[in-house]
Amino acid sequence: MKKTIIIGLSLTLGLGLMVATSTAWGPGCYPGSGMMPEFGLSLPILEEKQFYKVEALQEAFLKEIEPLQHDLLTKKTELRILELAPIPDPTAAKAKQKEIWNLQSKLQEKVANLRFAIWKILNPEQRDQFDAHGPGVGFNSHIGWGQTSG
Repeated sequence: MKKTIIIGLSLTLGLGLMVATSTAWGPGCYPGSGMMPEFGLSLPILEEKQFYKVEALQEAFLKEIEPLQHDLLTKKTELRILELAPIPDPTAAKAKQKEIWNLQSKLQEKVANLRFAIWKILNPEQRDQFDAHGPGVGFNSHIGWGQTSG
């Protein structure tokens, strides 16, 4: 009886952890929190119109990359399964790795396109503040409006 209860609780806990990790947004980055996902690059202070344009670009970007991110996660999981097989198939693993690299390349291209689209919205003074050396494009708590100088 005790084994059945322990197994049942373990399965319930395992399922709960899987659901929690698959739907997690991270601390402070849930819808309505007022924070955006951090991609490693902060934007200068934006005017109100600019803020809404950037926000629209970001929402479109996130919708556009969602299937790519899903495919990437699936391919990485498949690669891990191939690697953990009792008799690994190096040819299949290499082919899966190439698929992963292709998806990562597509994601990087979309990030670069978003960076350029945001750059077009900024005025010259803001462009000077725009950190072009980050690994991606960033949206964080530094975004605001009405505080531009000039």
